[in-house]
Amino acid sequence: MGRRRVTLADVAQAAGVSSPTASLVLSGRGDELRISQAVQERVRSTASDLAYRPNIVSVGLRKGKTRTLGLVSDTVATSQLAGDMIKGAIGAAREHGFMLFIGETEGDLQIEGALLEAMHDRQVDGIILTSMFTQTRPVPALLDRVPTVLLNALAAGPTNAPAVVPDEIEAGRSAARLLLAAGHREIHLIGAGPEPTDMPPGTVAGVERLAGIREELRAAGLRPASGRRLDSWLPPDGWRATRELLAAHPHPHAIICFNDRLAFGAYQALHEAGLTIPVDVSVVSFDNYALAEWLRPGLSSFAIPHEQLGRRAVELLIQTVRDGVATAPGQVHRYPLPLYSRGSVAPSRA
Repeated sequence: MGRRRVTLADVAQAAGVSSPTASLVLSGRGDELRISQAVQERVRSTASDLAYRPNIVSVGLRKGKTRTLGLVSDTVATSQLAGDMIKGAIGAAREHGFMLFIGETEGDLQIEGALLEAMHDRQVDGIILTSMFTQTRPVPALLDRVPTVLLNALAAGPTNAPAVVPDEIEAGRSAARLLLAAGHREIHLIGAGPEPTDMPPGTVAGVERLAGIREELRAAGLRPASGRRLDSWLPPDGWRATRELLAAHPHPHAIICFNDRLAFGAYQALHEAGLTIPVDVSVVSFDNYALAEWLRPGLSSFAIPHEQLGRRAVELLIQTVRDGVATAPGQVHRYPLPLYSRGSVAPSRA
């Protein structure tokens, strides 16, 4: 059997005072209500000797705040790639004096509903609903009753919950701009495109990256030289798509891959074809996987700012909790993807 928790009544009895007096002293109001210094010191000393700690839940419920937040994710907490979102969220919560409870659903809506109910029952001050990959999703009706922020997700319908997402549109623009600045005019796409409808289902990042790429090329009077829509974005898919590209365009000058895993496959196919990166072909990508810097040459890639996203989501939620109303309800906060420039882009020789 564990030790019984020391209560305020225990402290009061041991110090020889009433429970209201002990409460006033331990809440710092002893001088205000003219409780003698001797009594105050006796109460504080007794509380220390008994290792008394206030019941935070009870205090929070009396004050209307528990200083706890809930984070419900699909697979973020167990993902090596997006775990930095959790790191950022925990860091921001700790800095503001909040505790963060984390639950994971593995994409099961029943589990999600149960977790949200459990957190609501435990009187968390607010909830962050999080996705591993940026997606558009419905916001459960229960979240209308508690301050909420969407992290790496966009609401499928009207909501007061603000969203914090990476700025994939600007990342697409920047990827095209990087190659255009190097003098490339023939830019091929691996993963999606060339038309906006050439897109695997359910990928917000893909849609927005393609929109940004096409917008930047259009401003330069260009269109994608070619594009290959892929329903899966893994290295074997990138390898096969690049082989198909080379069959149609034996000497492509520049390629944008829609994520680093596709780029890993593209590197292999280009090497097998006897082409050198970046002398023969420049390659740029997104996500900045850890392996990107270990490729030879290193892969220039736009990184998703996971930690900053997690921090900002918590800061927005705490601001809403403190103000009692959402700041800019439903607003989408977009954060830039920094470029990790390595050795995969060179000036065009065409």
